[in-house]
Amino acid sequence: MKVAAVYTSTTPELVRMVNEYLNRQFPNGDLTIMSYQDPSILQEARDNGHVTFGCARRLMNLYEQAVKDGAEILFNICSSVGDVARLAKPLYEMTGVKFVRIDEAMAMAAVEEGTRIGVIATLPTTLEPTKRLIQECADKAGKKVVLVDALAEGAFGLDQEQFKKKLIETGRKVKDQVDVLLFAQGSMAYAEQAVSEALGLPVFSSIRFGALAVKAAAEELMKR
Repeated sequence: MKVAAVYTSTTPELVRMVNEYLNRQFPNGDLTIMSYQDPSILQEARDNGHVTFGCARRLMNLYEQAVKDGAEILFNICSSVGDVARLAKPLYEMTGVKFVRIDEAMAMAAVEEGTRIGVIATLPTTLEPTKRLIQECADKAGKKVVLVDALAEGAFGLDQEQFKKKLIETGRKVKDQVDVLLFAQGSMAYAEQAVSEALGLPVFSSIRFGALAVKAAAEELMKR
């Protein structure tokens, strides 16, 4: 199974965790991970405060190149470009290519767990697309939710220990207002257990849910 992991920016920890979680779902080795990235997409979105036309175009170019290279599943890793991924998903699936958003299954799980959801992000550009996704999942589930912003300002680029401390500090500010916390970025996943234990709240991160969704997509393809 050829899975294209499409990034707008990476850290070594993010790539390692994505690959590890994917490989766990395919223990027989029936998996080829193809990696595509364009860091200028996230940088331009950060500089402008939103996903520009140019960001969307370059992201679509990554998807198209992956499909030309034989990808059977497109695995969108970046939540900041979630609105582009939402629109692209049905179009690619109409062509027979499965499309998985890394955060979609996570968002649905968080909605099932609680009604007051704190959304922790290190970038403002990630908050709004993630909140829209959670609201879409809540609407599908017929459930009312309250979304609480928790922006970890200054966390982007910190080392792992400082990063965990910043997320715990940010989560503590909203812990009494929420039932669960959700990490808006896949790169935050390694801090999930530490934040959950420190705050005594369920914490949802996207990589493990995304990998399970890729496995489910692969099983659907094999049934065809």
